Amino acid sequence: MKSGEKVVKVYELNQIETALQQVDTVSIIEQGFVAYSNGEVVVPPVGEMIFSDPPGDVHIKYGYIKNDEYYVIKIASGFYKNQYFGIPSSDGLMLIFNQKTGELLCLLNDRGYLTNVRTAAAGAVAARHLAKDSIGRIGIIGAGLQARMQLSFLAKIVACKDVMVWGVSNEELARYKSDMEKQGFSITTCLDANEVANCSDLIVTTTPSTTPLILADAIQKGTHITAIGSDTPVKQELDSQVLAKADIVVADSISQCECRGEIFKALEAGIIGKDKICELGNVIQGKAKKRSSDEQITVADLTGVAVQDIQIAKAVYAALNSIC
Repeated sequence: MKSGEKVVKVYELNQIETALQQVDTVSIIEQGFVAYSNGEVVVPPVGEMIFSDPPGDVHIKYGYIKNDEYYVIKIASGFYKNQYFGIPSSDGLMLIFNQKTGELLCLLNDRGYLTNVRTAAAGAVAARHLAKDSIGRIGIIGAGLQARMQLSFLAKIVACKDVMVWGVSNEELARYKSDMEKQGFSITTCLDANEVANCSDLIVTTTPSTTPLILADAIQKGTHITAIGSDTPVKQELDSQVLAKADIVVADSISQCECRGEIFKALEAGIIGKDKICELGNVIQGKAKKRSSDEQITVADLTGVAVQDIQIAKAVYAALNSIC
């Protein structure tokens, strides 16, 4: 190394996990959505690679908050057959740069963990502002890592511990039940996603499905659905009639949801119009309508916005600097 040459700090997953204990992730993600909807964040279109054999996708999300110290570039992947090889389905890293000079400040080698955390935190934010005050049963579609994290984060804002979970096999569901009952949840499992919808009033969908899993007729009055699995143009977990049936349809990013996710599918089919969509940041700050009765059906389509990555990367970097 040349004299005076700057060494870029690389933080590994164990350091990042320790630093994250100092971060109120739900609050910072909530603040990020507000800043985004207020036009304070620059987020270019998502960079994306989609693979078919084996199935997987890679997202490059990046951007900056105006007049801030940093900009952030995130690369995250999901390869859904990795479980058969005994390795995690997700991987990735985040790069933090000085917004004034362009200098690379650090590499967060989080292996996709921060993407999973900020996604789970976003689910909690959506439920906080759109679900009923009193939840009788939580429904989870999917039984993987994100399905576990969504439920864990919901526990921060929802008192309900009664949960029904759908998965693709009894073996997968048995592992999920064992893991989550250790956290104090009462878990019922099933192999029919519409059975979950029939008896749940807060539903989170967490799968990479490309065909709808939940039909509109199965959705009960008063239900809130947070759909997080459909983050590409080809994925879909909800039949588009679910969005037509909903009283309120919320996007994390309207521009992003116009080209990917559940809203994209419903728009493409002509089932809903753009006038039905509002943005989560505006719901949070009262610029868009919230639930006004326990009878309404609400849907939040969370495709994952770069401001979430910016917020969590900044917060972890600050915590790391205070520790190291």
